Amino acid sequence: MGDPHRKDRYGETWPQHRLDAYLQDLTRLRDLVIVSGGWAWHLMSPAGHVELKHAHDHKDLDLFVAGRNVAALYARLAELGHVRVPTRYDKRLRTPYEFHRYERVAEPDGHEPFRVTIDLFVGEPPVREIEGGWRVVHPRHLVTLYQTVHGSDKCFAVQAAIRLLIMGIDPVGRPELMQPLGR
Repeated sequence: MGDPHRKDRYGETWPQHRLDAYLQDLTRLRDLVIVSGGWAWHLMSPAGHVELKHAHDHKDLDLFVAGRNVAALYARLAELGHVRVPTRYDKRLRTPYEFHRYERVAEPDGHEPFRVTIDLFVGEPPVREIEGGWRVVHPRHLVTLYQTVHGSDKCFAVQAAIRLLIMGIDPVGRPELMQPLGR
């Protein structure tokens, strides 16, 4: 969600074939990682919701891995066809977490190939286990990562979670995570 925030594009949805490719990889990695960013908000949202582009950022998959799981995760990423790619952020992020990017090319039937990008942070932020056995960065901590690790705090989920947390309301499972302000 690094692109300018355009309210005139509210209502656009993520293509299902892209979501499926990311979710396939995420499911294969779930026992080794903590989910962050847009996919964490996705997993914390009510089941069956429509994937609006401005609600959750699904351009990449932001993951944390504990140091003890790094080797196993690198092996699993290789099995899935991911390779490490250099970025302008290598060694330059203002964060306490070591950062690496991995990518693979997905070639879904009937669609153009595209990159599945994983932004990987080595570290153990506060964790919350949610329905389905997913481990996500705890919402209270996740909103703080938009100052250092994640790109845009303009998505509906981040804005809604901040408002809910200020009111003392747990954002997990709340429909507000998919709605623009005022709806």
